[in-house]
Amino acid sequence: MTKRVALAYSGGLDTSVAVRWLMENHGVEVVAVAVDVGQGAGGDEEDWDSIRSRALAAGAVEAVVIDAREEMAADFCVPALLANAKYEGKYPLVSALSRPVIVKHLVQEARRFGADAVAHGCTGKGNDQVRFEVGTRALAPDLETIAPARVWGLTREDCIEYAERWEIPLTVTKEKLYSIDANLWGRAIECGVIEDPWNRPPQDVYTMTRPTETEGREIIVGFESGVPVSIDGQNMAPGPLIAEMNRIVGSYGFGRLDMVENRRVGIKSRETYECPGALALLMAHADLEDLTLERDLHHEKLRLEPRWAELVYDGLWFSPLKQALDAFMISSQKHVTGEVRLRLEPGQCWVVGRRSPVSLYDHGLATYDATDTFNHADAEGFVRLWGLGVATWSAVQEHPTGGESPA
Repeated sequence: MTKRVALAYSGGLDTSVAVRWLMENHGVEVVAVAVDVGQGAGGDEEDWDSIRSRALAAGAVEAVVIDAREEMAADFCVPALLANAKYEGKYPLVSALSRPVIVKHLVQEARRFGADAVAHGCTGKGNDQVRFEVGTRALAPDLETIAPARVWGLTREDCIEYAERWEIPLTVTKEKLYSIDANLWGRAIECGVIEDPWNRPPQDVYTMTRPTETEGREIIVGFESGVPVSIDGQNMAPGPLIAEMNRIVGSYGFGRLDMVENRRVGIKSRETYECPGALALLMAHADLEDLTLERDLHHEKLRLEPRWAELVYDGLWFSPLKQALDAFMISSQKHVTGEVRLRLEPGQCWVVGRRSPVSLYDHGLATYDATDTFNHADAEGFVRLWGLGVATWSAVQEHPTGGESPA
């Protein structure tokens, strides 16, 4: 019996060529699995009917398109927001968040169509090969994984010629400048002149953050248990809310990132991102936590957030530590309810106000005016006891004679 392979299919050059290459070199039937995670958020709308037709024209026995946009928003973007997730303190995990969504459906379709293996179009240099393969092993350790682009030794020009030889319809050319990966949470741009870290990214790489607004405005984002639920009082599901934040914040030219990051495989890579909605929501959410989280809980969460982001970046979405940290993050959000007011100006976004029905900010304790309710007499004993250990160390070990330290 001919074996089947479920291929994570984007409709691009590499995965289109991979369909035919798998047939020719492995003698398998290919089921192309395309997953919509909001690729159109970057302004380049996907034609999913054309993508499906392209896969079939390349030789796939079946091609399926799965609408996972709401799932991406609610089950992947929202958890990242609860964790204030930014890899290396900057990158809000744009591509890293979409890969486990795709893996989940890839495995499901492999089961549905009786496939013996899954395949992807990732090269050996990037992070995505790790995310696809580690995720697949976590969900279906019995499935083999095939990575054509890691072994076929084809250049971009070779792939285009290969596609032309097999009459695979493509929309790419040899002159394509950039590699783009977009989803609901943002947009990643690579290749071309921006591979040199000294070069300034050309303005034409940006589509989500092209400034069109010149007059400043304020917007109010409402949260319930850490989850964004409204903009200016209008309730929205996570998907539409993220899309609207992308539109509003992006129109002010805010949300660009230009960084050199450390890939999992050990390569430093210059990356350019557009994440207007994600960065604004992360800013607002973290600010509301300042108002509502108890001090020790807040400090511990700040310590764990980089670890959560690192796990997801490294392809360990489906892992026991990630699951345990998720439980902590969800528990921490019980009282993260309220509203945050953001100010938008050309190229800028910042918090100008926050409020919560369960705010831990007590005006009477914080103020220095006549309404002060803080008992200042309590401070003397507190400070003395707080510093008792240091005072004992100093008297016994550092300055035993009462004189100044020789240093």
